[in-house]
Formats: sequence, structure tokens, C-alpha cells
Amino acid sequence: MQSSNLYNIMPDGTVKQVNPFTGTEVWAVPGRKSKPIANEVPPTASPLQVHEPEDYCSFCPPRYFETPPEKSRLVRWNDGRWERLDALPPDRYFESTAQFRRTGNMFEIVTLDYWRKNYAYKMTAGRQRWREDYLANPTGLKHITDIVHYKLRQEGKTEDQIEKMPLNEKFAIADAFFGGGHELVIAKKHFREGAQYDSDLFHSGDMSTDEHFHYFRFTVDAIQDITLSNRYVRYISVFQNWLRPAGASFDHLHKQLVSLDEWGASIQNQIKMVRDDANVFNEFGANFAAHHNLIFAENDHAIAVAGIGHRYPTIELYSRSQAGRPYEHTDDEIRGVANLVHAIHAAMGPQISCNEEWYYTPIDAVYKMPWHVLIKWRVNVPAGFEGGTSIFINPLTPIELRDKLVPRLYKLRDENRIAWVRIAEECRVDPNPLKYYLK
Repeated sequence: MQSSNLYNIMPDGTVKQVNPFTGTEVWAVPGRKSKPIANEVPPTASPLQVHEPEDYCSFCPPRYFETPPEKSRLVRWNDGRWERLDALPPDRYFESTAQFRRTGNMFEIVTLDYWRKNYAYKMTAGRQRWREDYLANPTGLKHITDIVHYKLRQEGKTEDQIEKMPLNEKFAIADAFFGGGHELVIAKKHFREGAQYDSDLFHSGDMSTDEHFHYFRFTVDAIQDITLSNRYVRYISVFQNWLRPAGASFDHLHKQLVSLDEWGASIQNQIKMVRDDANVFNEFGANFAAHHNLIFAENDHAIAVAGIGHRYPTIELYSRSQAGRPYEHTDDEIRGVANLVHAIHAAMGPQISCNEEWYYTPIDAVYKMPWHVLIKWRVNVPAGFEGGTSIFINPLTPIELRDKLVPRLYKLRDENRIAWVRIAEECRVDPNPLKYYLK
């Protein structure tokens, strides 16, 4: 693959791009450019009716029992110490406040029945004991009954049908809450500090760098725990949908983890590329970006570039670690990735709808690729032209995307609102900065 075939700036200013890892063809056409990043109050916003404590949705702290049982929660005590509490008994939910909670998804994409019927999957002994203890607790029994009834109503069952359903069938539905492989990692806050409008939602960039590190670390721990709980899982899709245009069903910050029994075409293709050329993520990721001045931020553990060949304006962040899986990274390496992702979210602000997607070496892969995170701005809608030609129109060139973020990163760094990062010309352009290919 020749780099000249991937990124061409035409005399009229059109930038033709092909993503080296997916083959997606993209044009950025003059005259279709977006406005500068803006985070003003949208005209549809309404003044916020302040609730103390926050109880705006089912993910808010006073409403713990509106989500499935907590597999884990992360608490920050008054002395600043962080502690993870696993399988907390339901009658102790309100003895502490969770900064982050990990629960099953009430409406799974890949269901527990999928694993049972296709693989004869059974819950681990530990999960089974937790389920039994939870149902033996009167508070837990009421919690499970209430959310199973809610789930059945959402699926169209009448009150009479729900009433007549045997208890053992309801408990079978609840098994997914304890042993399923589609999970949520839910942040505590709903609105930003000092919010005045219902659009002032709390987002990743509003966290402190330490909070964001623990958000990442907690999610990484969840990946590892899922792999230990289901031997048939080969890959876990990790993503964060921010705001409705990005597919968010709740305007409350959370990540999702979905267990899969295959890698998916994108990961399979990337692993094939690594098998054919171990250094491909340096050649067509970091090195390519350096040669075209698309690297715009980095620290000692991660690097951020303006991506090419994406349907939406996309920032690509790569771990520099030799490790290919997030849970094989040291805490310092996870913190480095988390800090850079946090800086990008802070620079974007809360009003840009986006998907944060994690990619990494699959559990059962022999060949390694680096942990990398894509942040895709959902600011354009593919339409008929794209469907008819498979050429996607992106409203921003990679250079424009870079130039929107750089001044905001400088400002945030000057204000000490993000961890220290090298920005723009400060970035090193050492060849092959990603070390995943080393043994």
C-alpha cells in the first residue's frame, strides 16, 4: 500500500483520503466545512430545574434500584482513597456513593440466551453464589422483581401477563443481570458543576484527570473480569456514545462493554495486516501522521493524531505500550492513555456528539496490535451520495480538525485543566513511536 494513494490534496482544495485500515474512501470538499467548535447554549435548551441530590434519570445516584444489580462500584472516600466494592449487598447500596458503577445492561445486544443456547454457557460459581445471596436478601428480591417487571412492560407484556408469569421464569430473566456479558460503566454526575440549562450535561472532559483515570481503570478491570467469567468470549467491544446523535439512549455519561464470540470484520482485517507487516500501525498510523503533520498531542504513553479516511471527523489515539491489551498495561500506561483522551474530550466540550471506541488485541490473537481509541464527531449525516458511491463526505479535513483542537489544548493546559501534554510543534516525531510490535 502506497501512502500517496491514501491522502491527496487536490488543486481546488478537495482532500481525498482512504483509511489504510478499513479501506473507507472519504472526500473533504471545499464549501462543505463546518463552523468552529462552539459550546454555547443550544436554542432548544431549557433552564435547568435543579434537583439536590440529582435524580434526573435511572442512572442517577438516588435511583440505584432502577438499574440491574451492581457487579462493582468505585467509591472515593473523604480521605481521597479510591476503593472498588464488588457485589455489594443491595441493602448497603446507600451506605456509600459510587463515583462509577458497573451493572448489567437491562436490554442486551448479545444476550445471555445467546451464550447459553449456542455454547451451553453456565454462570461461574462465584456469579451463581452472588445471584443466590442477592435473591435471598429481601431488598434484593424486591429490586429484581421490580426491574424484571419493568423489562417485561417495555417488551409489551400486559400487567395481567406479568402477574401470571411463574416466579422461576422471572428469575430466569434476571440471570442476565448477574451472568450476562453486556455491561454498563456509569458515572455519578448527570449535570456539570454550576449547570444552568438542561444541555449542561456532565461529560468526560468535565472530570478531573484523576477521576478520568479511574473511569478508564475501572473499565479495563471490567474487560478482564468478563474474560474470566465466560470462556467463550473472544473480544469485548468497548464504546461510549455521547448524546443522542451518537446513539446514546441516556443523556447520562456511561460506557458500554459488549462480549462477542468473534472479532468482527474490522478487527480481523487489522490483525491480518499486523500478521503481514508487524509495523503497520507505525507505518500507516504514527509515522504517516508525522509525515503529514497530523500528530497534534502526545505524552510519554500515548499519541493523538487527526485521522484520515473516516466517515466522521475522527481523532485517533494510540498507546505507546508494548502491551496489546488494556488490562496488560501498567497503571502509568493506562493513565497516559486516559489523560490524552480526557484532554481531547475537554477540548471538544460537551456539545459535540461523539462515539469513543476502543480497539485492542483480541483475547485469543497471536499477533499484536496497539490499544487505540477513536473519537468520532457525529456532526454529519451520510446520505444518498454516500450510499450510491461508497465515497463519504467529511465536513472537515484532517488539518482543519487538528487546527480546531490545538489552540483549545494550549488554553486548557495553561489553565491546568488537563494533564500536561506536548502539543503541536512540541510533539516528538520519532519514527516508530508505538512499541506494540516488540516482544
